[in-house]
Amino acid sequence: MKYVTIKDIAKELNVAVSTVSRAFNDKYDIKPETRERILKKASEMGYRPNPIARKLVQQRSYNIGIIIPEFENSFFPQVIMGAQEILYQHNYQVLIMQSNESIDLEIRNAKTLVDNMVDGLIISLSGVGNNLPYYEELTEKKMPLVFFNRVPENIEASKVVFDDYKWAFFATEHLIHQGFKDILFISGADDLILSKNRRRGYDDAHKKHRIPTGKKINCGFSMKDGVQIAENLISQNNIPKAVLAANDACAIGMIRVFKDSGFKIPEDIAIVGFSETKMAAHISPTLTSVEQPTYEMGKAAAQLLLEQLQNKGIHIPQTIVLNGRLNVRESSVVLS
Repeated sequence: MKYVTIKDIAKELNVAVSTVSRAFNDKYDIKPETRERILKKASEMGYRPNPIARKLVQQRSYNIGIIIPEFENSFFPQVIMGAQEILYQHNYQVLIMQSNESIDLEIRNAKTLVDNMVDGLIISLSGVGNNLPYYEELTEKKMPLVFFNRVPENIEASKVVFDDYKWAFFATEHLIHQGFKDILFISGADDLILSKNRRRGYDDAHKKHRIPTGKKINCGFSMKDGVQIAENLISQNNIPKAVLAANDACAIGMIRVFKDSGFKIPEDIAIVGFSETKMAAHISPTLTSVEQPTYEMGKAAAQLLLEQLQNKGIHIPQTIVLNGRLNVRESSVVLS
C-alpha cells in the first residue's frame, strides 16, 4: 500500500513542501485560500498524517500499554474496561498484551510496548522474578508506571490493590461460623503480595477463633489448577471439610471434580472463591465468592497514570487499597 506524503501533495499543486506543512499545522503565515486548496487536495488524494512521524515530533504517542497475566477469567477484562473509560476521555488509546502467566513473556511484552513509544504502562504481574530489575530501570527513567492487583513489593511505583487480608479473613471466618474447622487454603503464587496477605487473613481468622490452621497449597489461578488439586485430594483420600480457593476459576474447577466424584457441596465439602466472576451465580451449586471492584480498579489505575503524565516526571508513588464484599451463596452454607 502506497502512502500519500506531503511531498506528493506539494508536487501535485506545484508548491513548496514547507507550504503544505504550514497548511496542515494552521500557521499564521499562510493565506486562508492557499490552506483551503491544500487541504482539499490532500483529502482528494487520500492523505493521512504519518502517526510515527507525529510521535517523533511530539515525543508523545497517546498510547497506553496494559499488560495482564491472562484472559481466561473475567477479572482482567473488567479492569481493562474501567481503565479504558478514563483513558479514552483523555484521548488515549489502549494497547493490550497478555503474558500467559509467563514472566519472560511479560518482560518481552513490556519491552515491545516501550519500544513502540507508549506514554505509560499499567501492569499486573505474572509473578516476581527477573522482571523486577527491568521495572526498576523504567521507574529510574521516569517512565509513567502503575501496577495493579498483582504488584511488586519493593518498587517505588504507584499501585492499586484489593484489601486481600481483610476479605480473606472474612471469608475464612464465614466458613468457621458455618461450623467448618478443617479448612484448606489455596493461594496463588507464593511470591505475590496478594497471596501473602490472603494467607495472613486466613491465619488470623483461625487465631481469633482458636482453631488450628489447615493445609495450605500454592498453585496457579486457572480452572485447570483447581481440577488438579481436587483430583490429588481425592486420590490421597485427604478431603478437607472446606476450601478457600485462590479465585473463582480454581474453585469452579474443584466443584466440577468433586461433584463428578459423588461428593455433595457443601455437605461433604464447602467451597469459597475469590473475585466474583459472572459464573459464580450461575453454576450449581452457586458459588460463595469475595467480590472485588474490578472496574473501579481499572479506573483508579488509569487516574494514577494520568497524574504522572500530567506532572511530567514529578511523581510521588501512591497506593490505593480498594474494599469489597463477600457474596454468600449455596457452596458454603449448610442448612440446619
